[in-house]
Amino acid sequence: MSEGVDRAAGERAAYVHIPFCHRRCPYCDFAVVDLSQQESSFERYVSAVVAEIEMAEPWQPLHAVNFGGGTPSILSAEQLRRILGALERRFGLEADAEISIEANPEDVDTTYAGGLRDAAINRVSLGVQSFDPGVLDALGRGHTPDDAVAAVAAARDVGMRTVNVDLIFGTPGESVDSWSHSVEQALELDVEHLSAYALTVELGTALSKKVSGGEPAPDSDDQADKYELLCETVGLHHYEISNWADPGHECRYNLTTWTQGEYDAFGNGAHSYRDGVRHRNFRRLDAYLEHVEAGRRPVQGSERLDEWGREKERLFLGLRLRSGVKLGTAGEALLATEAGGRFVAAGVISFDRDRLYVDRPLLADAVAREVLGLDGPLF
Repeated sequence: MSEGVDRAAGERAAYVHIPFCHRRCPYCDFAVVDLSQQESSFERYVSAVVAEIEMAEPWQPLHAVNFGGGTPSILSAEQLRRILGALERRFGLEADAEISIEANPEDVDTTYAGGLRDAAINRVSLGVQSFDPGVLDALGRGHTPDDAVAAVAAARDVGMRTVNVDLIFGTPGESVDSWSHSVEQALELDVEHLSAYALTVELGTALSKKVSGGEPAPDSDDQADKYELLCETVGLHHYEISNWADPGHECRYNLTTWTQGEYDAFGNGAHSYRDGVRHRNFRRLDAYLEHVEAGRRPVQGSERLDEWGREKERLFLGLRLRSGVKLGTAGEALLATEAGGRFVAAGVISFDRDRLYVDRPLLADAVAREVLGLDGPLF
């Protein structure tokens, strides 16, 4: 697996941000606007994204494209096809390219799934989050467990190559039995890919305001127990801390980002990484549209990492992968620190020849913090 993962560092990808949502979920801090503000803006936004793509520097064919958001499935299949067509004209697409979309279960029926397939989308990631109606309500989701089951069936019926179910664990009020049921229900659907993330409280969200007002916050011990239950239950290949897949169905777009591969990005709030430079687009929708419609690239800021910064980032990102990451200069520097020695002694990390591994995923954030704080050699 490590050879295939390392190859992803040489692949090229693109991210397309679709900011529109039926509603803003209480835990979301992404660059989104709710439906009441922008339904009439869909076509205008699609045209702007196409124009931004046409302004991009030429590149080589893409191995992966990801439509994220927001809620990309709020757009029609034809609108998504227009954007994908612009990417193909500007960059080209590899014959086996992964074309993925994040979707709300309530948006996906057989007709819509068939339109996605006809638009060359071959992977759908469903934001199921839970199969417990009470938890879905707490998370502000607009679908039912039955909607999620129907969406998976619709994607199956049209021959979607990969179906991912995305879950969230640790919502206050969610019992262990509820979480176990959600995991088992997802596995019973026989999907090729499963993602699961702990609920986090992001500053400025509706959830953070509730917690500040005295409502219960997610409990880290509870989340740790649920993560361990998940790891014990899922039979798919555990290839990244929060992701499991059948062999050959790992998310190529995510692998590109985790291995420090290059990706371009389009839409408001989108972040790209090409030629050693990170760019970020204007987050506000009006500022994004104003720049593109005036014929200007909507880049708000850029950052070029120095060699040591790139090396630390390579290790920081790669440690999420269960196949490990090449040791490199940063890995050697980590092992030479007092904290690195403690991690090894406690079985948190290990190394074998030229690769470094996180063996206790629940402590991966502690390792990552140590990596980011490393002082390195002068290059």
